[in-house]
Amino acid sequence: MSDESPLIRSLRAAVAAAPEDVPLRLHFAELLLAEGRHDEAVAQAAVALQHAPGDEAVRDLMVRAMQLPAAGTRPPGFDWAAAEQEVAGVVGPRFAADPAGAGDAIEAPLTADGSGDPGDASAWDVDAPGDVRLADVGGMQQVKERLEAAFLAPMRNPELRKLYGKSLRGGLLLYGPPGCGKTFIARAVAGELGAGFMSVSLSDILDMYIGTSEKNVHSIFEAARRQAPCVVFLDELDALGAKRSRMHHSGLRNVVNQLLTELDGINAAQNEGVFVLAATNVPWDVDLALRRPGRLDRTLLVLPPDAPARESILRYHLRERPIESVDLGKIVKVTEDFSGADLAHLCESAAEYALLDSARSGTVRMIGTKDLLNAAKQIKPSSESWFASARNVAMFANDGGIYDDLVTYLKKKRKL
Repeated sequence: MSDESPLIRSLRAAVAAAPEDVPLRLHFAELLLAEGRHDEAVAQAAVALQHAPGDEAVRDLMVRAMQLPAAGTRPPGFDWAAAEQEVAGVVGPRFAADPAGAGDAIEAPLTADGSGDPGDASAWDVDAPGDVRLADVGGMQQVKERLEAAFLAPMRNPELRKLYGKSLRGGLLLYGPPGCGKTFIARAVAGELGAGFMSVSLSDILDMYIGTSEKNVHSIFEAARRQAPCVVFLDELDALGAKRSRMHHSGLRNVVNQLLTELDGINAAQNEGVFVLAATNVPWDVDLALRRPGRLDRTLLVLPPDAPARESILRYHLRERPIESVDLGKIVKVTEDFSGADLAHLCESAAEYALLDSARSGTVRMIGTKDLLNAAKQIKPSSESWFASARNVAMFANDGGIYDDLVTYLKKKRKL
């Protein structure tokens, strides 16, 4: 290293003295890369990723140091598909319980946290009826049965609706821990009903000018009425319809008032064919008026995915990753109370372990059960903090039995 510049030598010494200083190591790697010393830059980036696995700048440097194409293509140095073909006769099946190649073809997530869903371009755009059905939701049989009995069955039977005087309208509030698939379930309901879908959040409605937010609420419901049957999905209802008694800003109170007006309609026929679904992590913060009969008067608790759902989610997130003889049964057992988002993060972390190991050794290896188990040990279920809050509500604020399903679950899990 006698041909090194004084700056490189100084930075090498500085990095050795402060090994956890990611910005310093990143700067050192950039200089190495500028001098064409790609292998050394890769080594520095690999160490930086250990300290900051989610740092986009470090990941970008790793891609450039390995002389890979930009995002969107797989690294030629790590051609996982080719690697799997080369060792196809050696490594065996992808999953421990499957015959070779089985379980690879999964077309859609079976339950998800809702991130990446289409339809967020405009609050006034109505998505055409989708192909997602409740059958596409892995596991969660109790949720499906409740949806069918309390919401879908009456909507599917026009003769029975006519006999019993049931209007083709309704409201349902989905609540539970974050990342457990409430948005995905709402889309599945729209698919079951053959209805259009509108996803609405606070950012679609709130406006700095007086009166505009209320007009936005009205316009959204008018669009749904024009294109009925339509499911209007109110995401994060606790933000859209928070308790007015706690609000200090009149604009937000007016939004809740307008939302109540739209849910009621000028007359019963106005909202015919408009199905309102809402989701929240904190239903106890929602204005009680929104939950009165005729509005969002039915509730459904959406819990962390059960064992069959967890297996489906893991299969989905591992479908395009280089894996070898993964024992899904073991992973499912150690991921109880993990949300769909937690499971996605677990697969991402396991992939990073294998990638770093491959980068250090220079030999491509597959993701195995051990990588997933190690990742599971490092991840704390995000639902734990939610259940800690929900426990207090179930114990001291279950007025009228509104959270009886939550109480039943907590007792079953011995958390109450």
